[in-house]
Amino acid sequence: MSKLVTIFGGSGFIGRYIARRMAKEGWRVRVAVRRPNEALFVRPYGAVGQVEPILANLRDDDSVRAAIQGADAVVNCVGILAESGKNRFDAVQTEGAVRVARIAADAGVGQLVHVSAIGADADSDSLYASTKGKGEAEVLAAFPSAVILRPSIVFGTEDQFFNRFAAMSRMGPVLPVVGAQTRFQPVYVDDVAQAAVMGVLGTAKPGIYELGGPDIDSFRGLMQRMLGVIRRRRLIVNTPFWVARIMAGVFDGLQAVTLGLFHNGLLTRDQVRNLARDNVVGADRMTFATLGIVPTAMEAVLEGYLWPYRPGGQYAEIKESARHLKKD
Repeated sequence: MSKLVTIFGGSGFIGRYIARRMAKEGWRVRVAVRRPNEALFVRPYGAVGQVEPILANLRDDDSVRAAIQGADAVVNCVGILAESGKNRFDAVQTEGAVRVARIAADAGVGQLVHVSAIGADADSDSLYASTKGKGEAEVLAAFPSAVILRPSIVFGTEDQFFNRFAAMSRMGPVLPVVGAQTRFQPVYVDDVAQAAVMGVLGTAKPGIYELGGPDIDSFRGLMQRMLGVIRRRRLIVNTPFWVARIMAGVFDGLQAVTLGLFHNGLLTRDQVRNLARDNVVGADRMTFATLGIVPTAMEAVLEGYLWPYRPGGQYAEIKESARHLKKD
């Protein structure tokens, strides 16, 4: 019988790419998620019955244990960018992470891959970064041979970065950003998935890997690239950090006083703290090069999924060609 991998968060942005690659490797894939009925799209990634979504609650020992039972390898892709309801940073990114690692070790699982993020630091003033850092430390304490992946901003068809700002660019002549000079090293989602698969297969040595693409650019530079792809001219306006902190405080306050009825998906104070720091691969780190993976450049991918945001959508190039014909 083929081997089994359990992927927590396997229907999420990164998780679905890992699930697809593991199915191609011939493994049975158990996609552990909170809402399996919303993850049925993963089934066609493999043969009938090869990829199956199951219910799992990262905050519950018994639920995690049931999801891991019989697995040869485990991947944890679960993380949040903002707190909402019971999904708190510490509950998900620290307690949840170590719960998976501890139960995987107790179950005799052979390989554990944990997806974290560049900037993870237990001493950070950002809850996102500090809980990521504490989670990493506790994962390694419970499962010393774990492979930990720290990607920079991840891009791809379903991303919430370029897609979000491309959608915002359709609303007016100004595109506001926070931290215009902050540097990022965007990484293609399938490259991260390839690294995770190497961790599952045991071809990546244990330890922490920082994963970034071939290009480093400022937030402003990335927005200029995106605008070029979608053929729109917009004024990129940098929001000073002091202004951003006030705005984020108002949004966070609204979420608190409405008991979550208003979900702050706009800007949080914690996100402002993170946007003040560069998000690039550090020196003397294990990277894609260590794994023998050549990362994909943004220009090879962005055109393929940002075209719907062009003024003419899929007909943008035809319209441009027609304009040139009229001029001739």
